[in-house]
Amino acid sequence: MTAFRTVLGAILAVFVFPLAPAAEFFVAPDGRDDAAGSRDAPFASVQRAQAAAAPGDTVWVRGGVYRMREAQIVKHEGPYAYVTHLDRSGEPGRPIRYWAWPGEQPVFDFSAVKPAGRRVTAFRVDGSWLHVKGLEVIGVQVTITTHTQSICFDVQGSHTVLEQLSLHDGMAIGVWLGGGASHNLVLNCDAYRNHDPVSGNGRGGNVDGFGYHGRAGSVGNVFRGCRAWFNSDDGFDFINSAEVATIEACWAFYNGYTPEFGELADGNGFKAGGHAGTPVARLPDPIPRHVVTGSVAVRNKANGFYANHHTDGLTWLHNTAYRNRVNFNLRGRERADNTTVIPGRNHIMRNNLGFAGGQEVAELNLEASDVRGDYFTLAVTISAADFVSLDESQLMRPRQANGDLPRIDFLRLAPGSAAIDRGLDLGRPFAGRAPDLGAFEFEPAP
Repeated sequence: MTAFRTVLGAILAVFVFPLAPAAEFFVAPDGRDDAAGSRDAPFASVQRAQAAAAPGDTVWVRGGVYRMREAQIVKHEGPYAYVTHLDRSGEPGRPIRYWAWPGEQPVFDFSAVKPAGRRVTAFRVDGSWLHVKGLEVIGVQVTITTHTQSICFDVQGSHTVLEQLSLHDGMAIGVWLGGGASHNLVLNCDAYRNHDPVSGNGRGGNVDGFGYHGRAGSVGNVFRGCRAWFNSDDGFDFINSAEVATIEACWAFYNGYTPEFGELADGNGFKAGGHAGTPVARLPDPIPRHVVTGSVAVRNKANGFYANHHTDGLTWLHNTAYRNRVNFNLRGRERADNTTVIPGRNHIMRNNLGFAGGQEVAELNLEASDVRGDYFTLAVTISAADFVSLDESQLMRPRQANGDLPRIDFLRLAPGSAAIDRGLDLGRPFAGRAPDLGAFEFEPAP
């Protein structure tokens, strides 16, 4: 009888109470929030669309410029002003989608949103199981003159995808993952030319491209295929994060500079850790081992790949560094006091490649780390002839139609390079006898 009731319940759930069909809503610059939200009568704001959307629904955001106003701020929380607050959640397998209409570019301009004494958060994401795709955010402002920052996308929820976002020419961090944010994917997003000339000393000391600063339990976060350039602080910053995050196939270049190469703030490409200043009793246990793989750091003001005083080791696999002040800086701190600066220990490094750095590798304790198959430990000499191209401008080429990083020749290995077939097999695809060094596997001419 029990089995029969179980089966009957399943049948009733499927056939008597079917899931509601997914709905579509539309947002357009000339829409009205008192409209129906249809294609012919769109809403004016994403905020209004959220109030109508349910799990499985899609909100189509039409192209054009959305000139955001202070009157649209929906919530003040502490020092933050949330202009758009996505706090409704989808469900597993049924996310709520906020997607740009195919072939159109929606641009959200926050240059007129300047609430006194507040940090501006353009999009605060507290909901989970969301997918935001194809939006452009510009002009996010800062009004506070002390040490602070504004944020384009502040993600505190989980199981959310941010895809093909363009976050630029403002005074704010592009994407920030914080709080308990878990299992989020930041995919094929660009953050560039963001500089805060207002707070602190005007050097934009908090304006990174991408940041992860989650508390204990905020697991499973990934940045994949993202680019960060000409941000006034760092490209990627994981300082004081309590759990592991992964960076895959991302590019960070020209950070710490203005577009005219005037010097601004820190200027690291990948600041992949660090708990400097954290009392020993408050350090995460275990110390998170972030993973940076298949990524490229070029001509950042300070370090290309930087451990940033991390109290334990990090994992660096198949990365390429070029023309940074220091290409790979593994600086750590003594765990016993978290004060004493030491050459970094317990790092795992495989198949990394660097060239033309002011210094190639700094502050690495080789004896206390697991370092194998990297250019600085192998009997190889790397020169300009090892690369098909050293044309840095290729890094800023438009993305492919599907949002993937552009196909470029820059820093790809040339035939006969000493870096070909010199790496260790880490389980990723390769051509030839063994993997190559660096982020790009050699591709022979057809």
